[in-house]
Amino acid sequence: MSAPAGTFDYVIVGAGTAGCLLADRLTEDGRHSVCVLEAGPRDRYPFIHMPAGYIKTLVNPKYTWTFTSEPSEGTADRRIPATQGRTLGGSSSINGMCYNRGQRADYDSWAQRGNPGWSYDDLLPLFRRTERRVGLADDTYRGRGGALPVTDLDWPHPLCDAFIAGAQELGIPRNDDYNGATQAGTGIYQRVIEGGRRKSSARNFLGPASKRPNLTVMTEATAQRILFDGKRAVGVAVLRPDGTVQEIRARCEVVLSCGSLNSPRLLQISGVGPAALLGVLGAPVVHALPGVGEGLQDHWAIRATARVKGVRTINRMVRGLPLAAELAKYAMRRPSVLSLSPSLAFVFWKSDPALELPDLQFTFAPASFSGGIAGLLADYDGMTCGAWQQRPESRGYVRAESLDPREAPVVQPNYLSNETDRRVIIAGVRWTRRLMETKAMAPYLVGLESPGPEVTSDDEILAYAKRLGSTVFHFISSCRMGPASDPNAVVGADLKVHGLDGLRVVDASIMPSMPSANTMAATYVIAEKGAEMIRAETRRAAA
Repeated sequence: MSAPAGTFDYVIVGAGTAGCLLADRLTEDGRHSVCVLEAGPRDRYPFIHMPAGYIKTLVNPKYTWTFTSEPSEGTADRRIPATQGRTLGGSSSINGMCYNRGQRADYDSWAQRGNPGWSYDDLLPLFRRTERRVGLADDTYRGRGGALPVTDLDWPHPLCDAFIAGAQELGIPRNDDYNGATQAGTGIYQRVIEGGRRKSSARNFLGPASKRPNLTVMTEATAQRILFDGKRAVGVAVLRPDGTVQEIRARCEVVLSCGSLNSPRLLQISGVGPAALLGVLGAPVVHALPGVGEGLQDHWAIRATARVKGVRTINRMVRGLPLAAELAKYAMRRPSVLSLSPSLAFVFWKSDPALELPDLQFTFAPASFSGGIAGLLADYDGMTCGAWQQRPESRGYVRAESLDPREAPVVQPNYLSNETDRRVIIAGVRWTRRLMETKAMAPYLVGLESPGPEVTSDDEILAYAKRLGSTVFHFISSCRMGPASDPNAVVGADLKVHGLDGLRVVDASIMPSMPSANTMAATYVIAEKGAEMIRAETRRAAA
């Protein structure tokens, strides 16, 4: 990678899930120079690349933004971690690695909100372009030639088999490809793990692209503010570790790929956002745009645990001599608990039989987690079934606290503030019990641990959901996409910021509503779509 020259055709702020793919696509024809700015260090920490290492990276402030949400009634007045990746690969370097696109209707609804070109049929070729599906699948829906390996679980466990069989007892069909024709059903999660190693956006896209002379990657480069000439973005002021500020200029565009918490914050401290907030911050008003930071959404998860018998679970496999054996298997690239994602088996189903499509997602692991925290293992053999509402209606906000880019923003998702969300999460908790108390599970089940059998009424279940629920780090919609006539929209269907020139947002923050899925796959398709539009525009300009 060449040394920074100061001026580039494109400046991408954030080397995360979207930013790394963008850098690859925008440099592959060799015609344009690109600089990627990443606030964190390089991704050399070994635990980043070990799938089970998320337990350590998720709480390591060197590689994460250690944000927390504001207390609320929906969290029983607790602050909830709102951690974001802060290294090459961003959150794709610390996440749970599940590859889940969601439902056709999710993307069709984006187009119906006034965003032409964003329907499922529009995006399917881009989903296929990104991935290299390893395993059985209908190639009508799945890609085989992309850089991102999407693999099946290669580590069988009797509890996973029993969980899936039990779900089928309850009338939920087996589904061997929830990213294909339909999502509904039960089976094994697909993940971006290959050869026992995490395949982050940095490893799949930025790494190969970094060999090109037209790409520059700057790490430990915190974006202090966007530089404007009138209403046109012309670059980024970058804060370096030694306290100096460097200006990186963009001939064509500045592209924000900082994620749903940092992209709106950077806009706000640069003078783009709600006028009242800009006044409080003391930011010169470049463009008053009321939707910046508003409309934040996230998935709120409840993890139910039970004690098991007659089978060895992950709880025992990661201590003492068993751990040494797992380390040896991992080193030899054989299936090991160290090469697992935190969620192994899935169910996508309905909180109400009258619904046409699933509105609940369930995750299962042959491990018991303390306090409902994924990865925090209890001291007994157990299993965990997590549940969350796929399309929450509760919305909140992200707001900068000061003009200092190193100071955490105010994050308020307003979990469970909507009545529908409360009703669906109660149904989700009841379903976790049904899924763990099937005939197929009976040979293994000792008893429900949390919530215990004493928690029975809707009010008791809701109180439990507030007290022990947590995020799954699926933050979206804080710079939402919509037509200029929508007062809450921040970017148009071309991802350009309304009212400004030379500035786009290309990350999960532009999603106008929550997909019925973990958000990584949708973020990749946003990056593919963004890159396609940028390249098409440069071709038209050249012509």
